[in-house]
Amino acid sequence: MVKRESGMKDEYSSRVYDALFRPESIVVIGGSESLSKPGGKVLANIVEHHYRGTLWVVNPGSGEVMGVPAFPSVTDLPGVPELGIIAIPAKLVAGALDDLGRKGTKAVVILSAGFGEKGEEGRREERRLLAIAEGFGMTIIGPNCSGFMTFHYSGKFAGIIPELKPRTIDFISGSGATVDLVMEQAVLRGLAFCNVVNVGNSIQTGVEDLIALYDENYDVEGSPILMVYLESLKKPAVLLRHARSLTQKGCAIVGIKSGVSTSGARAAASHTGAMATDDRAVEALFDKAGIIRVRSKMEMIDVACSLRGTGGRLKGNRACVITDAGGPGVMLTDELERQGLVLPLLGDRTRGRLHGILPAESSVVNPIDCLPSRTAAQIREIFQVLAEEEGGNIDVIAIQVGNPGIYPNREIYREVARAMKTSPIPVIPTLSSVTTCTEPIAEFTSDGNLCFTDEVNLGSALGKVLHRREIFEVSGDLRNYDPAGIGNALRGQRGVLPARTVTEVLEKAGFVFPPQVEAVSLEEMKEACARIGYPLAMKVLGPLHKSDLGGVKLGIADAAAAERAWHDLTGIEDARGVLVQPMVEGTEVILGASRAGELGHLVMFGLGGIYTEVLRDVTFALAPLAGEECRGMVKGIRSYPILEGVRGQRAVSVERLADHLKRLGRLVFDFPVIGEIDINPLKGSGDELYVVDARIVLYAAPHS
Repeated sequence: MVKRESGMKDEYSSRVYDALFRPESIVVIGGSESLSKPGGKVLANIVEHHYRGTLWVVNPGSGEVMGVPAFPSVTDLPGVPELGIIAIPAKLVAGALDDLGRKGTKAVVILSAGFGEKGEEGRREERRLLAIAEGFGMTIIGPNCSGFMTFHYSGKFAGIIPELKPRTIDFISGSGATVDLVMEQAVLRGLAFCNVVNVGNSIQTGVEDLIALYDENYDVEGSPILMVYLESLKKPAVLLRHARSLTQKGCAIVGIKSGVSTSGARAAASHTGAMATDDRAVEALFDKAGIIRVRSKMEMIDVACSLRGTGGRLKGNRACVITDAGGPGVMLTDELERQGLVLPLLGDRTRGRLHGILPAESSVVNPIDCLPSRTAAQIREIFQVLAEEEGGNIDVIAIQVGNPGIYPNREIYREVARAMKTSPIPVIPTLSSVTTCTEPIAEFTSDGNLCFTDEVNLGSALGKVLHRREIFEVSGDLRNYDPAGIGNALRGQRGVLPARTVTEVLEKAGFVFPPQVEAVSLEEMKEACARIGYPLAMKVLGPLHKSDLGGVKLGIADAAAAERAWHDLTGIEDARGVLVQPMVEGTEVILGASRAGELGHLVMFGLGGIYTEVLRDVTFALAPLAGEECRGMVKGIRSYPILEGVRGQRAVSVERLADHLKRLGRLVFDFPVIGEIDINPLKGSGDELYVVDARIVLYAAPHS
């Protein structure tokens, strides 16, 4: 999108949004009678889906196309089109774009292909288009775009065009094909869409820009669910800011980021850098933005169904399962519990009433097994009992319906649909018999009811909704945090910092070290040992990965052992002395941070010591961090019970660990020149935690 003038953000954003999403006038350049051409197809779709604004066509060979007034050129149009849609050969696009700019058009969607996707010549032509658009202050979508489809017009030439309904689901995508394939499946599941847009080659306006535009114009009429598909991530800060804003406004975002693999991870000097892959960076970004991350089109549809069925969030983790078959009910129950939901025992009164409805051999404890003989009346009464008796004890009802062939499923589905609309407890169905009940299921979904076809997928999607991230604000208050002192310590430094500077930086940030002395000669080492006392630890100074080189000696009990350790350590290549410390008892954890390009710093937490990279039991979050995020990182590792204390070991304070993570996040956010930092281990128990070893690597120059 073109750059905005200071103070004009709201007016500019509103103008662009109106032009793209609800234009009062549209011109299709290249519109024709031929439905085999993009121009003819997009014009037909706009006409057939009842666009109510002013519509023109630019076509030199006709005075009217599909009943729409046609003109030889843009200059001949009787007015200024708010939106232009270009569907002509690539070599003619620049001239048409220039004509639209001179006419005063605000936004243009370029359907034409044959640009950057074809090679360098196409990329040069894209740069030409960009220069024209920005010269006139126009916003352009594309080129190589399948179109824009909003509640007001269907400006799309390829793929499915479903009936669009307000306040349903919006979709912003970097891929037109992905949009179509998702909608093909989603419509079958009872989902509806409102605005569905893709950016094509996105030479000016990318997915992040459209999300920003969407956020800046989001109001009470906005759709409650937004799907996002990203192939590239060029403006992570824009995505983060506006996705957080949308989440806070009540919009639930479900996103896919493709093109992420561990092969993209760079070689790193620190443990944190080695584990901070592109995939983890995307995960951390989505978490901080409040985006529910999914990895496939079907999972995106599943989560959208659960979001719609629950109203966007679950009030709690208590589920009730209704099934007409034992096996599927068990599998659903297993998956719900894997996802952190629980199936509470139903109350005595509830069970008594259910026994009066169902056969004696039915189970009514939760899951409720109503047997293959279930009837529509029984299903209706089960929902009624749950609503009246368990409204405050159950947060969601998951019902699984097969087709035993004993009672007509169409009537069962009607009762499920009625409950979905009237029950105070959200009801989400799995209708499994997609072959024998094709028509009844189609009737069910065509009436606006959503469904799953697999009960395990339902359980998994409910887990995604249950664990949907909240947006936390970062507070600025940190005691004993000295940014001026940190800046002074870092001034003039480059590359791997000396141990003394590392200590100074971390102490100024509020971390605590045990007593320690650097020794660069045998005599200095002996004096340090005498001062600290035995038993003690000794570490080589110089090499980065000390443990890998045998550069750490622990439990040194006396002077003779200390001298042997000195000779061993100083014999390591690049050694320039040793660091002498007292032995610190307690649990070891690792805290670290690594720069992830334009995303900023990923902060890491996990069990520390030499097995960090082997176990990979770590959590990540983007700096800076709120206290809630820090506590979530600590409790999010699989080995969290170790921190609570096992086999006589004292527990480690979660609040103290969270405080350290918050300090680390603030440090790297305030001083982005820090490329990588490891505190490994941070060791101790209770509130007494000490930095036993640490390293900091700076970028040689400010990172760009």
